[in-house]
Amino acid sequence: MDKPRRPPRLSLDLLRGFRAAARHLSFTRAADELFITQSAISREIRTLEDQIGQPLFHRAHRSLQLTRAGKELYLVADATLAQLDAVAERLAGSGRTLSVTTTTALASTWLAPRLPRFSRLHPRISVRVAAGNERADLERDQIDVALQFAPAGGERPNGERLFICETLPVCAPAVARSRARPLRAPADLAHHVRLDFETVRGGRWFSEWDYWFGATGTPFVGAASTLRFSQLEQVLPAVIAGDGVAMGALPHFVQHLRDGRLVAPFGRDAVAYRGDFFLVVRRDAVGDEAVEAFSAWLRDEARRDGEVGPSPARKAKPARRR
Repeated sequence: MDKPRRPPRLSLDLLRGFRAAARHLSFTRAADELFITQSAISREIRTLEDQIGQPLFHRAHRSLQLTRAGKELYLVADATLAQLDAVAERLAGSGRTLSVTTTTALASTWLAPRLPRFSRLHPRISVRVAAGNERADLERDQIDVALQFAPAGGERPNGERLFICETLPVCAPAVARSRARPLRAPADLAHHVRLDFETVRGGRWFSEWDYWFGATGTPFVGAASTLRFSQLEQVLPAVIAGDGVAMGALPHFVQHLRDGRLVAPFGRDAVAYRGDFFLVVRRDAVGDEAVEAFSAWLRDEARRDGEVGPSPARKAKPARRR
């Protein structure tokens, strides 16, 4: 009788490399995060796939997508490694470390670039960001603070509304100033490359552009061509480089609009309401000095962006898939 196959003993180092690659959907960005080479990340992923006995990524030209096995492993590895890191920091007595979670898009485009400001104000508080698009269980995962997104018409979390989330067309200044292909009204989008952020929700494809057309009542306009991305943070470098017109999210892109790297060709009134971000604190962390300091800083950052208060956007209607 054959002996049952023993489950592979997966190395924490391999799982950390996989976790970074799955979060970024990029071996290069994962390597930068972990301060190793891209080839080292590739070898680690191949080793992990050999141990598990099936692929974790679909590899295409200049893009990665998680397989079903990869998605399943990522959910478990991300939560487990976050808990291990939190326990290790407490046992090591390395001082107060604040655990924060939010969506991957808000973490990479809005929160992470601002954290150095918080560190200068509070040098004795360390911050660990555990980004993910699944709503975290703060008690189970020992997360102190969450910036939770509630879509338009969705369930509201039990927390304080911090800022609204809106979308509007954005592009590089050179694209907006093009004489050959002027961009003055939505009808002009027909002559430009469309950069689209698409996700699967409820088993159906969801397009940010489709949502915007439906929510604002703007007649649908085709595009010269379309480039589709599965992560908002993948759209940002493409639109800044002038590769096309994107559906920009606020507050995610607010700094890029403020410093002129991006412009809104149809103005700030051409916005669609997407939902709200709420500040949620773990029950037994309420009143904690570090949590209070971080929460107050988040409110200041939201006020700095001018996102606190009623939304100027028209309330969204469900967008029909075209």
